[in-house]
Amino acid sequence: MARDKTNLDIFWLKDKSLADLDSLPDPDVLANEIIENMEASLASFKEIMATINGNGDVNENGN
Repeated sequence: MARDKTNLDIFWLKDKSLADLDSLPDPDVLANEIIENMEASLASFKEIMATINGNGDVNENGN
């Protein structure tokens, strides 16, 4: 069987915005952005689960 010549090495994909480490926001700013994104994702998931379960309304606890 002939070997596929596909290269799965993704190191050539570089985010140029990360190349300049001096321009990155402070770690606490990054951490807060991550927390906000995770909370928004969790809220969206809770809404999806409420829709699946037939509950139109969902409170902050997911109930």
